[in-house]
Amino acid sequence: MTSATPPQRPQRRSSSAPVLPPSGPKPSASRGASADAPISARVPVKRIFSAQSSNFFLLLGTTLFLVIFGLVMVLSSSSVESFTADEGFFGRFLRQGLFALIGVPLMLVASRAPVGFWKRWAWPGLILGGVLQLLVFIPGIGYGYGGNQNWIRFGSFTAQPSEFVKVAIIVWVAWVLSTKQDVLSDWRQVLLPVAPVAGAAIAFVLVGDDLGTASIMLLIIFGCLFFAGVRLRFLAVGALAVAVAALLFAGTSSSRSSRISVWLNGCTELDYQDACWQIEHAYWALAGGGIFGTGLGNSVAKRGWLPHADNDYIFAIIGEELGLIGAVVVLLLFVVLAIGFIRIIRSTNDSFVRIATAGVMVWTVGQAFVNFAVVLGVLPVLGVPLPLISTGGSALIATLLAIGIVLSFARAGNRPEPPTTSSAAPPAQSAADRSRMMAASRARGRQ
Repeated sequence: MTSATPPQRPQRRSSSAPVLPPSGPKPSASRGASADAPISARVPVKRIFSAQSSNFFLLLGTTLFLVIFGLVMVLSSSSVESFTADEGFFGRFLRQGLFALIGVPLMLVASRAPVGFWKRWAWPGLILGGVLQLLVFIPGIGYGYGGNQNWIRFGSFTAQPSEFVKVAIIVWVAWVLSTKQDVLSDWRQVLLPVAPVAGAAIAFVLVGDDLGTASIMLLIIFGCLFFAGVRLRFLAVGALAVAVAALLFAGTSSSRSSRISVWLNGCTELDYQDACWQIEHAYWALAGGGIFGTGLGNSVAKRGWLPHADNDYIFAIIGEELGLIGAVVVLLLFVVLAIGFIRIIRSTNDSFVRIATAGVMVWTVGQAFVNFAVVLGVLPVLGVPLPLISTGGSALIATLLAIGIVLSFARAGNRPEPPTTSSAAPPAQSAADRSRMMAASRARGRQ
């Protein structure tokens, strides 16, 4: 006869410790969904406005300040010539403002792209830039301005393709050199394929007689090679070859020869009405500003005396209206811009990011100091505008796009690392140590 196990009685609850119902209403599917809704709505906002690195905000803030300052100076320097050209006092200012409204959002959109995106588009971007540059030689599309055949026109839309070629060259050269980091000690690896491709792009610009843009492109190439780690003796040989070629090219044009002659020998009375007109009036504008300037909008040189007062020689108008203090502040702003680029270069281990950032820095900051040197007479006249400040839609949009690429590097460098298990649970070694310590303490207690 088998005995059945009697059923266990439920334990009697103690009257002294009543079990309280859970506080609050019972969770339901609808209430849980509504509770999660604010959290899911906050996540995208947090991602959009998440704090970036100080390098990101330093570069972004300085760029935006230069753009706004440039719009103010364009309004001041171009109002008279814009009115005499039947465009109204605000004609060129409104056009430049429209380009800024296009370039700034484009910069912010570019800053959201990952680093791999720019590597994938290195070759397609270079090919697209080359096609656009070739359009300047097609009759009916390309046209000349100021003696340079470097512009295209589609209806009322005009553009300078060489500005976008600069962006394409920077990204492409950075991608090529980043893949050759281990073989840059061999001059043949440095020469191919950078020299033929970059040389062809610069040659197309020189065929259009734009020596200033070609000089900046050469400066960009040498800057990328230097920051890539190419040996200095290779760069010295290349610089010597470029100098010889530049002298030969300068002798092919009487205009370029006269500019160099004036730069080396100074101005004479015979040159005053020709090669020295712009240079002399730029000097007088700077001298007339003194220390504190004549005041914003009170320039005399902009009233038809200084050619290209809102473009190549806008720095002279800044010196006249804002004085030595304003000119030095503009110079320091570009120094701050260079500091932002250098901090991004120092904060990365990616050779592509380092080389591309260096290329953009050499372009923007290097071109700015070339412009300063031309206005001050340290260099001959090259026809190089002041980045982010001078008029020119293609130059402004292309420069903002390039800075947007660098901002994407700064954003990528600030992404937080994924959380590890070490923050959620103690490491295995620490747990084992605690177990041994507890066992030892129990053994001492028994003793």
